[in-house]
Amino acid sequence: MSEDQEGGMSGLKKTILGVLGTAVTGVGIWATTQINTILGIEEEEGAATEQVAPVEQSNNQSVNVSGPAITINVPEQQQAASSHTTVIKETVREVPAAQPAAPVEEKKETTAERIARLKKDKAAKDGTSN
Repeated sequence: MSEDQEGGMSGLKKTILGVLGTAVTGVGIWATTQINTILGIEEEEGAATEQVAPVEQSNNQSVNVSGPAITINVPEQQQAASSHTTVIKETVREVPAAQPAAPVEEKKETTAERIARLKKDKAAKDGTSN
């Protein structure tokens, strides 16, 4: 018998310790949040993004032929592409979700309705009416 009681008290102790541990954890999180707010510390939202500087490419090409030096300057292709303007229009359309056809359920007959129906059927069968 003492073993059963000891096991029951042990379970109660474990439950109380679990509740207290959860409460202390919650209070600790709340206190940390308050301290961070007072000090002005903000949490990092999501992963840090890395920005890469664009690489400029030189399209100057030199051709040396016997004689004077000839320099050919080829304009960058990006300048030609920037003269065109692309407009993207976004349209949002709401489409109702497809509803599956629900089977028609017959209304279940209550006990009182069943008794009344059976009496009516019996009366019709016997040829008498109530």
